[in-house]
Amino acid sequence: MAAADVVLLASGTATLEAMLLKKPMVVGYRLSNFSYALVSRLVKVPHVALPNLLAGKPLVPELLQDDATPETLGAAVLERLENREERAHLKAEFTELHHQLRQNADERAADAISALVEQRRAL
Repeated sequence: MAAADVVLLASGTATLEAMLLKKPMVVGYRLSNFSYALVSRLVKVPHVALPNLLAGKPLVPELLQDDATPETLGAAVLERLENREERAHLKAEFTELHHQLRQNADERAADAISALVEQRRAL
């Protein structure tokens, strides 16, 4: 994925990985008709791809069910390969989302452990 110019993938945590790598992507997903009918009634979210959910807007194309054909998926990938402006815009959007996700968890965990150690020493 890191070496790709554009990534074609199914929805899921792979979309988050592609976003963190700042890679343009096309998300395609198909379920059985029964499963799709069931899921679409139970799950009410505006998007399925994590970058779109995190941004609250469509950043990457989501081709679902009947829209996920070889022709539409291929066309969407080619569009991302050829559109430099969109790739630059996506990289900026993905960078902003990446910064929002980073909460310095490593530093916060180290501070919490250090505070516990100091608390134990004081006893």
